Amino acid sequence: MTISNDEFFRGVTRRICSSLDIQVAMKRSFDYLQGCLPLDEIYLDIMDSQLGAIRRIVHLAKAEREPAEEIVPLPENIWDWGQSMTEPLILDGRNLSGSSKTMAAIVKLEGNSDLAIPLWMENKLIGTLILRAYGEGRYHQEHAELLSIVVEPFALALSNALSYREVLRLRDNLIDDNRFLNRELFSQVGDAIVGGNSGLRNVMEMARQVAPLANTVLLMGETGTGKEVIANTIHFNSPRKEGPFIKVNCGAIPESLIDSELFGHEKGAFTGATSIKRGRFERANGGTIFLDEIGELPFQAQVRLLRVLQNREIERVGGERPIAVDIRIIAATHRNLESMVSENRFREDLWFRLNVFPIIVPPLRQRKEDVPALTRHFVELKCRELGIANPPGIAPGALIRLTNYAWPGNVRELENLVERELIRHRGGQLRFDTLLPDEQNAVTEAGGGNLEEGPLGLDEVMAAHINKVLDMTEGKIHGPGGAAELLNINPHTLRGRMNKLGIKYGRRKTS
Repeated sequence: MTISNDEFFRGVTRRICSSLDIQVAMKRSFDYLQGCLPLDEIYLDIMDSQLGAIRRIVHLAKAEREPAEEIVPLPENIWDWGQSMTEPLILDGRNLSGSSKTMAAIVKLEGNSDLAIPLWMENKLIGTLILRAYGEGRYHQEHAELLSIVVEPFALALSNALSYREVLRLRDNLIDDNRFLNRELFSQVGDAIVGGNSGLRNVMEMARQVAPLANTVLLMGETGTGKEVIANTIHFNSPRKEGPFIKVNCGAIPESLIDSELFGHEKGAFTGATSIKRGRFERANGGTIFLDEIGELPFQAQVRLLRVLQNREIERVGGERPIAVDIRIIAATHRNLESMVSENRFREDLWFRLNVFPIIVPPLRQRKEDVPALTRHFVELKCRELGIANPPGIAPGALIRLTNYAWPGNVRELENLVERELIRHRGGQLRFDTLLPDEQNAVTEAGGGNLEEGPLGLDEVMAAHINKVLDMTEGKIHGPGGAAELLNINPHTLRGRMNKLGIKYGRRKTS
């Protein structure tokens, strides 16, 4: 078919620029080019410098063929030769030598003819257009000259398509991250922590000291003490607060999946890896990753974590190149890691890397002054979750019963108890009378003595009970954890009754 250069340029340009979907644009161009020169297959390739290989972006054939290999690795000398190509190159089975002969074997020419057109954009080789015709000697110099006039439209279309793909990839990553973070992010931050100004005062002070820095933090304490809340506070009071906060429970991930979950995997790394997956460390880039129950981490994963701490880079499962990550690591454990090191169950070098700034979160039994405030907080929180419009009050004496309890399950046990009490609630105030069935009369005994010895006067019982509560609060009357809060009365009313009963007040010392 005879065609003028101008008509050929317009025909190709109109089709290659007709869609941002490079597959659609190339199919239209392929159909047009078949009427202008010998053509049975067409390839659009890019040179992937990270892999040192040809990556096939598009492959179209006139008849049904086996799909072309998506990635074709190149020897270093052929890579350099391909990068230096500036003019169209005709390859067929005749007169091949040196690099062109090696290239023909790599692309499986096998008696066919190829016409390769390098695509340059702003002095950079961005890809190669390859036309293939079956049989030898099918392409001549006039074919190369004809295609030379449409190099710029093909280069522009490829550049736009690659940019468009990158935009779509980033969009998908943002959607993925948003979906992930909506499930993961914890809402309570900073000074909103209950007990931050009382039982957790020292912990909060240490958290505020370390928050603006970038070093690793290790949180230690019993299960259910609120280590995750402290980690959240550190993140949201740090310069990374606009970045992601990714939480990982190391003990909840099966050992066979821990590497994939933490570090991600490449497509085809193992059976079922049908696409690239970013791990938790990559998701945390620019923010903070919280590794809860770090003592449960398998030994091999500890080795990889040590590399992250040392070099701030990870490697996906099946990957061949390191990926730099800008993250802060906060770890937490209820175990004695130092003992685990001596028992060869935890790496000593990892222990030293983690133990830069340890923070010990005390159990609830060591900060009982927080129990009343925590109880009221959980009543409000669980009422919202359970759809209870009007939160019930707490019966007098119930807070004392809760404060006297040892709380082996810490804050989590208190939260569960409040939820259980609200579910059982059938009106009136919350009494929490199922907490200690064997000690339902503990308050009466502590405040009123043994009734078998004879009944006491009402003022005597009241005075004994107020003194008992004042001993618990070390003489504190008002404010969080004060006697007035525990007794559920106004501080001025309490002082009036104390004056009437002859009870002296003021800060007390406990032995």
